Amino acid sequence: MEGKVLIANRGEIAIRIMNACKDLGLDYAVVYTEADKDSEHVQRNITRGPDQNAWRITSYTEPNDILAVADHSGCTAIHPGYGFFSEDYRFARRASNRDRSLTFIGPSWEVIKSLGDKINTKRTANQLGIPTIPGTDAPIYNEMEAEEIALRLLEGQEADGIDNPSILVKAAAGGGGMGIEEVTEIEHFRRIYRQLQNYAKRQFGDGGVLIEQCLRDYNHLEVQLVCSKHGERIHFGTRNCTIQSTGRQKRVEAAPGFHNSCFAYDFDERQVLDQIVDYSLKLAAHVNYDNVGTWEWIVSRSGQPYLLEVNTRIQVENDISARISYINGKQPNLLREQIRLGLGDKIGYRQADVDLRGAAIELRIVAEDTRRGFAPWIGTITDFTFPQHEWSAVYTHVPFDRPYPIPSDFDPNLALALVWGDSMDEAKARAASFIDEVVIRGKDSNDSPIVTNLTYLKNNLDRLLAF
Repeated sequence: MEGKVLIANRGEIAIRIMNACKDLGLDYAVVYTEADKDSEHVQRNITRGPDQNAWRITSYTEPNDILAVADHSGCTAIHPGYGFFSEDYRFARRASNRDRSLTFIGPSWEVIKSLGDKINTKRTANQLGIPTIPGTDAPIYNEMEAEEIALRLLEGQEADGIDNPSILVKAAAGGGGMGIEEVTEIEHFRRIYRQLQNYAKRQFGDGGVLIEQCLRDYNHLEVQLVCSKHGERIHFGTRNCTIQSTGRQKRVEAAPGFHNSCFAYDFDERQVLDQIVDYSLKLAAHVNYDNVGTWEWIVSRSGQPYLLEVNTRIQVENDISARISYINGKQPNLLREQIRLGLGDKIGYRQADVDLRGAAIELRIVAEDTRRGFAPWIGTITDFTFPQHEWSAVYTHVPFDRPYPIPSDFDPNLALALVWGDSMDEAKARAASFIDEVVIRGKDSNDSPIVTNLTYLKNNLDRLLAF
């Protein structure tokens, strides 16, 4: 392939994009901030001289800096990774429509705009007969109108015999677990509504909110789609992301989304998984989705699925889906697929060519104290060692050969560990064994030892895919 890609992100995802570009024969450039100068995504590249391909910027969220680097380094495309500008249609539109146009590696900005608004997504899904969580499907800005809707949803749950009814108030422009508050008593609604609306205005520039019934007893599932600019759509199965931190940040994920070896479901799990895949493909076809994307679902204990949102980007956990997928006997690299499709390639294979089998688990290894509300740990890592197996992979920006001070500017994510096997039982056993072999040492400014979530991850393996 031809072209040069600016990697507008950091950490492990930047490294994975670098490797995918190399695999495709594409040149690339990276950006970094002062806080990230010790990251492997910087140290593996050249920060000065005639062959420089790593450029320091003030912030990963400063578009002018990023576009200036793209121009200076002769890039023809830009990969936003996840987070930052990955779901910002304004940035995608600006990159695509400027005088020196850049190919935005992701869906078209029109698709990002359409599906990036959870309210519009919900409204479109409802029009297509795709089930969504009971609640609003239009922006709510008026406090009295919002309170009436909240009261109606709470009373409806009581009438249905639901114990401890509650609702969620969500920032319409939020995502990734941000901008969500729970209300259990109507007397508390106005105060929480005002707090969230102010937060949404500050963080996202839009005070619009969604009000939805809070579903407690559910699993959080995802459907991985890969689409092209030529109208092709392929799915890579489902995954389960139910085990999350108190801040709704995913910690242990697995594929497929359900399996009867983990739990005795009150429903036909294969039928439910097929159903959410079909619904996801239906919505993708309706909006002419044209790159990699994830359809997020919640499924109740009774097996009722509800569409939650669409993530118009590559996700952290994309490789779990790749590890249960085989094309001509090989596991695909979904970042590689995303890049080549973003640059205009056809998919080149059919759904029938994708063989889904086995099971995979992802462990998000974070420097955090899970016993203290997942409080982040900041310090210097001195020893960072992972086992190597034919059934595992590790993605990290933390160096293995030198001390690494964890920057306080970002969440202290250390690594993503992937394990897979022929069955979910085998994958869980391998994940537990993998965790036991990990060595992470370090100290903070008080000379106290590093705190990680490794024990938490191991203790939660038996909860996978269960209600």
